[in-house]
Amino acid sequence: MKKTTTLILVFAVVSALCFAQPIAEESKAQKYVASTSWVAAIAELAGIDDVVTVAPANLKHPPEYEITADDMANVVNAKLFMHAGYEKMMKTLGDAAQLDPDRIVKVKTTNTLENISNMVDMLSQKAGTQEKAAERFGEFQELIDDARKRIAQSPNKDIEVYANVNQAEFARDLGLNVVSTFGAGALTAAQIEEAHSKAYTLVIDNLHSPVASPITQVSPDSSIITWRNFPDHTGGDALYNVVRGNLEMLWETGLF
Repeated sequence: MKKTTTLILVFAVVSALCFAQPIAEESKAQKYVASTSWVAAIAELAGIDDVVTVAPANLKHPPEYEITADDMANVVNAKLFMHAGYEKMMKTLGDAAQLDPDRIVKVKTTNTLENISNMVDMLSQKAGTQEKAAERFGEFQELIDDARKRIAQSPNKDIEVYANVNQAEFARDLGLNVVSTFGAGALTAAQIEEAHSKAYTLVIDNLHSPVASPITQVSPDSSIITWRNFPDHTGGDALYNVVRGNLEMLWETGLF
């Protein structure tokens, strides 16, 4: 049954491609399309507005979204199709058709300052939005630089942090002393014991796959915050506000 369903979907996608190609020529690929809200948010920082997302932005796990024939028309007609490479939809896209490689770009999705800088440079050059990107990235960089400075000057800058593996890279980029990680799956007995024995002052979980709740039982004095990786909407300074919200949670602990 699963194989039959997949074949039907691929057939539908191919059919959509056949009809969509003339549309693409007529519209001259007017839309910028992103696989997920995370990719779209990085594109927005690069000065690209009104990005269409394939996976609905409010999904808990957008990369698991499977593309439909209707979605395919947006992808084929895109002025630029931006994706992270690990999305489930990319397998179907690869099986269904050969898309124009000049209109496909891979975007690395991690919120570290160096990576965002690289992605903004790359995307803004492709879209011709360098001036707008410089202004937006400048604000994002200022947000990160101020946070790094605040952490570095804090007497608690060296406290040991226990972080969800999906938040550890960004936490380290801010200057937090992440000494151990957990997740992305449920905590193991060993990880729960580690949380108990180490009694970490700060624990950072991941909103998109939260698993740290057992730590509240074994280490009740730990400050546990839950960070977001990507927004549940597009536009409106989405990634800037995600990071600002994460930082506000950190400041509210009173540790920094």
